[in-house]
Formats: sequence, structure tokens, C-alpha cells
Amino acid sequence: MMGNTTRKRAILASALLAITGLFASALPAQAAEVGVTAKEIKLGITSPLSGRVAAVYGKVPGAMNAYFQHVNDNGGVYGRSIKLISKDDAYLPTSAVAQTNQLILKDKVFAIVGALGTANHLAALRSTNLSGRGIPDLFVNTGFSGFADPKKYKTTFAVLPSYRMEAKIMAKYIKDNLPGKKIALIVQDDDFGIDAAAGFAQAGLTFEKTIKFPVGRDTAADAQGWITNTLKPANIDLAIVFATTSTTAALLGTSAALGYRPTSGWMLGSVGGDSNTLIAGRVPLAILNGAIGFNFAPDPQDPTDEYVAEFKKIYAKYVPGSTFDLTVLQGMNTAMLTVQALRAAGKNLTRKGLIAAIKAKGSTFASAGFTPLKYSNTSHVGYNGYWIGKYSATGALLPIDGKRTIYTTDSGSGAVKVITSSRAKLPKDGLPTNK
Repeated sequence: MMGNTTRKRAILASALLAITGLFASALPAQAAEVGVTAKEIKLGITSPLSGRVAAVYGKVPGAMNAYFQHVNDNGGVYGRSIKLISKDDAYLPTSAVAQTNQLILKDKVFAIVGALGTANHLAALRSTNLSGRGIPDLFVNTGFSGFADPKKYKTTFAVLPSYRMEAKIMAKYIKDNLPGKKIALIVQDDDFGIDAAAGFAQAGLTFEKTIKFPVGRDTAADAQGWITNTLKPANIDLAIVFATTSTTAALLGTSAALGYRPTSGWMLGSVGGDSNTLIAGRVPLAILNGAIGFNFAPDPQDPTDEYVAEFKKIYAKYVPGSTFDLTVLQGMNTAMLTVQALRAAGKNLTRKGLIAAIKAKGSTFASAGFTPLKYSNTSHVGYNGYWIGKYSATGALLPIDGKRTIYTTDSGSGAVKVITSSRAKLPKDGLPTNK
């Protein structure tokens, strides 16, 4: 039998063990990581919520947040809710730098996700040193090829096919289907346009005329000058518009008003080719009909696509009364990729673990894209190609000849290839399990 002293010691020890156990159970399962608690993951995004392109690209944070709310309402990511903190950079590099610093230093986000704009995000990366700080910079909303350079930007992952890839695929299509035509290029005069020009040069495509314009110099008056002073006098057969939707809308709208169309029509880059946005910008369907367009994802008007149908349903629930378009689809798709990345990183979420998970498993993530994701231990490239279509009389982008042909390439000297690719099935209720 125990004596009184021994019994008291045993009771005290049991009490201490019980208190210790209660205290331990109240703690998170891991040492604290910036932006992560037992109940929440904080993410940040900079994008133009005001200014000249806000009407189009300002939809991205809302689209992402709608999908995150859907996930949160269904248990979150291993019990954690996602909180997206959105900052307005007005499509200005200086603002992007300031707002990215706010997200890191004041809001203390776990990762930057879906940041939009080539010049904007380049400035932010150079100034804030996300890579040196080990801060994940996921699924950047721009096709600038440099963002996929793992040596320069160790924590940054591209998602869109690069502008170089797109230019090379355009050149391939033109050489195969429109040989000998007089081609004009209308392109934004910044890193966006420089990347595209490098792709065309790589593919060996030359232009009869090239119109380079600075950001903001793409009004209807500017477009009228391009048409009357350059395109018409040169008897251009095909005009490539490699710019944002606001530029495309100004040029096509002015073209319709002037009764002008290149003899072989228009070719619209993916950035400025969303028909829903163009139609909302009062571009007549007649001028859009027959133009050639590029997309890696389904057309947002396609009612038969399972990703389009699910994303539209989620968006209508959380952002009622809003228009569903390609920008919204891409924002929601980016959010779905983000959720899979967070899940792949596991319950003990760390920045290093998240980056490692994308490298190891990112190529297998379910998404709306028809072209493959190329993430690996050596690659930060997302999608690597496009399918090519023509706009119908209703503005829908339809595969040419009814067949969706997938073209892929790289941002260097690699050839453009036609591939057969099968897309992962939509997860049940749009909720990835990573299984």
C-alpha cells in the first residue's frame, strides 16, 4: 500500500500531466508560420481595382474569393478557412510595390496569390524580394515568361502560358494556314509586348507593319490613327492584336465604325480576346465574328463544359447578379489550383512545404485548362499551350472545324507541337481532395 506522502505525490503528478495535456491540445499542430493559425490561412493579391483596366481585371480577386468561400463553407483546407486580402494597385508598378509591401509587412500574409500585371509584378518582385524572403508567389496572372525562371524567382510560379509561347503558336498557325499574307502587329510597348516580340522573332515571323503603343495610349482616337495611317495604306491581310481587352475593344469598335476589316481578318491574343468583355465594351458582334482567338481554358459561354458549369454556379451564389466571363473563370481556376497546393502541402503548413508540394504534385492538379501543367522540381511553368478557335456570330470562341487541337511549346527554341491531352475530371462539387 502507498503511504500518504507517496499518494500525494502521485495525485500531484497526475494533475500536472492532465494540465499539460489540456494545454498541448489547445495549441496548433505546428510551430507558428506567418499567416497561418489553427483556423485560418491568410493570402494576399494585388490587382487593378481602380483605373483604366479595373472593369476587366478587377474581377480577379472577387472570383478567387467566391471560390475560397465555397471551400470555406465546405470545411476549408484541413479545417482552416482561407482569407484573401485584396489590394488595389490601379495597374501601376509603384502602387504594386507599395501594396505588396503592405501585404507582407502589415497584413503578414502566408503567400501572394494571383498577382496581376507584367510591369506591376516585376516591380513588386524586384523591390520586395519575395524570393529572398521565402514567400510563395503563386500562379501569377500574366504570361510574362520571366516569372517561370526558378533561378531568378525561386518562389514564383507562373500559371498562364507565356506570351512567347503564344506568339510562337500564332506564327505556326499563320505559316501553315495563311502563308504569304501581309501581317501587322499591334502590341503594347512594355515587357508584355517585348516578350511577345521575342516569341515572334524566335518563330521567324516578320511583319509588314508593327504598331507599338505605350500603356494608356489605346483610345478610340489612337485606334483610328492606326487604321487610317498604317493598316489601310499597307493593305494588311491579317492584323494581330497582342494587348489588353481595352485596346482590343477600342480597335475593333473603331474598325466597325470605319467599316474597316483586314482582308483575312483579325487575330486576337488571349489577354484581350474575351468576347464577353468585348461585347460589354460595345464591340459589335459582326466585327468579332470570324476573328481568330486563342485559349488554354474552355470558352466561358460553353454550357457543355463541366468546369464552366460548376464555376458559374459557385460564382452566381457568392457574387449574385455579376457577369461570368473569361477573367472570372481564370480567377476561379487559380483559386482551385491554390486550394490543391495548400492541401498537397499537408496539415502542418509551411512556406517551404507549399513550394515543395507544387514542384512535386502541381502537374497533377485538376483544372479547367486543356493544356498540361508543367510544374516539376526544375520547372515553374504552368500551362504550356493553347487551342485555336474562331469567334461565332454570338461571340463564342469555337474550335476551328469543330475540333479542339492543342498546340504546345516552350518559351525558348523548342518547336511548336500538336498534342493529345486529356483533362482531369472536375472534382465533386468543385472541391478537390487531391486523391
